[in-house]
Amino acid sequence: MIHPIIHACDHYVVLEPGEKDQILTADETLKWLVYWLTKLDKPPKDLEVYSSFNDAAQHLLDTACSLEIKSGFNIEWFAVRLNPC
Repeated sequence: MIHPIIHACDHYVVLEPGEKDQILTADETLKWLVYWLTKLDKPPKDLEVYSSFNDAAQHLLDTACSLEIKSGFNIEWFAVRLNPC
């Protein structure tokens, strides 16, 4: 189960092999995940139940922190808090 504090975070650091780390807003991270989901030849089984890339990306944002795009190429994202509570 996801800890509720994760939903209080508005930013994510996203990591792509060979690229600089980026800090994105939650909306930008969702769009970033949708982009990568469109690059998959076949989605992972747990994402096949979603009717849209947006729904699948939201599920990933809520429940995971990495996705294998192809063998040896993984993207990662982690919630970060830019402003202290």
